[in-house]
Amino acid sequence: MSTTITVSPVTRIEGHLGIKVEVEANRVAKAYVSGEMFRGFEVLLLGRHPQDAQHITQRICGVCPVEHGVASVLAQEMAYGIHPPENGRLVRNLIQGANFIMSHITHFYLLSGVDFVDVAAITAYPGNDPALTALQGWVKAQLASRSVTPAAPFLPRYAAKYLEDADANFTILRHYLEAFEMRTMAHKMGAIFAGKLPHAATLVPGGITERVTALKIAQFGSLLGRLQAFIQQSYLPDVAGVARAFPDYFSVGHGCANFLSYGVFPESADGRTRMFQPGVLINGKLDDVDPDAITEDVTHSLFSSASGLKPGAGATVPAPTKPGAYSWLKAPRYRGQVMEVGPLARMLVGYHQDVPSGCRTAVDNLLRAVDKKPEQLVSVMGRHAARALECKLVADRCAVWLDQLVPDAPACSPYSVPEVGRGYGMTEAARGALGHWLEIGGGRVRNYQCVVPTTWNCSPRDDRGIPGAVEQALIGTPVADPENPIEVARVVRSFDPCLACAVH
Repeated sequence: MSTTITVSPVTRIEGHLGIKVEVEANRVAKAYVSGEMFRGFEVLLLGRHPQDAQHITQRICGVCPVEHGVASVLAQEMAYGIHPPENGRLVRNLIQGANFIMSHITHFYLLSGVDFVDVAAITAYPGNDPALTALQGWVKAQLASRSVTPAAPFLPRYAAKYLEDADANFTILRHYLEAFEMRTMAHKMGAIFAGKLPHAATLVPGGITERVTALKIAQFGSLLGRLQAFIQQSYLPDVAGVARAFPDYFSVGHGCANFLSYGVFPESADGRTRMFQPGVLINGKLDDVDPDAITEDVTHSLFSSASGLKPGAGATVPAPTKPGAYSWLKAPRYRGQVMEVGPLARMLVGYHQDVPSGCRTAVDNLLRAVDKKPEQLVSVMGRHAARALECKLVADRCAVWLDQLVPDAPACSPYSVPEVGRGYGMTEAARGALGHWLEIGGGRVRNYQCVVPTTWNCSPRDDRGIPGAVEQALIGTPVADPENPIEVARVVRSFDPCLACAVH
């Protein structure tokens, strides 16, 4: 007998996501992931000056605006035939790195970590520590507010297994509060060169408009040191503690097991060498990324444009009453394959490459620590672990880029906007592969298309009826109690969905 469970909206993610699963014998047999709103940013850009694009597209998302800005200026730089000078490249890496750190810390502590923490148990934790007393009072107030404030951060609370170690619960909840300060600190750090965050004001084709000074370098370094300490002393141990307490989640949420990374953090002016190199893993075989292999299907998407188009030729034509469609997300595919994108994809692509990104060493150390095999990282807990490892790698690399800056050296290259041109910008957001495609005609935007990380991960079925990455990851998930489907929520949140981006 089949039971249908609908969770809509899924809370503690960015945007509006609906999940419907059919459960048979206490396991998910079918899953449907729905983006539940339409925004139309690509339509807003038509007819605008190309230089407006990096500012408008940053408003697609308040969590990963920097990455949209970077993708936009990369597309313009291809169309204009320019590259940034060294300072411009390095500062972009620092701004984007700061945003990665902010996003990863936010994801674990504020969005998904509390799926594993017994919040109510903290109220009975013994001790006279002032921090404990304050935390207990705050949690009691949050739990008491559920009838008044249904969107309180710990809700919904399912009747399920949570961390049983009282010390671990207290520690992670204490770090939950500290994470608010850490994410603010990461924003402040990035804003030193971005002008402000969210939505960086200094990103332009050719580099950045902010002048690099010794004072700004020192300010950035001071904040970075504090963030590195939090990552090393709190974030990594907390993720390891949750992994030890929930080892079964290394066997849940496997999904398509195909991975795509566009690469990010260029280490050369032309961007050919990057900290995380681009790569595709299909059936365990590594290949180079071919932009022409990307297409978007729309059979089950609420759009009337043709299926199978490459992004550069795509269109954004809403069709809200389209028969058979159930999502405002398109279904991107790579050579017809469903792909997972994100920190796990970057770490596994890096693990298979002979490049000095640190991925191979980090993954090997993780596997030894948790006594797992590489294939077991393709799971709920593997995604959390990959995100934490990447956060440390990026923070440590930021220190290197900071040392390479030259005060008062140029940070932007001159350029002119052509009457006609094409370009694409492929980078990585914290959540995965991000691409912007631009066509210029008459000095104006003739077409603009974005394929974002959550479009890849949360796509609906394609023209052949093949489920998307999250839909596949949900299949086989055990559900102990259909009235309390915490397992479904844990799988979905392990991808860190951002529907605000995906329904752009």
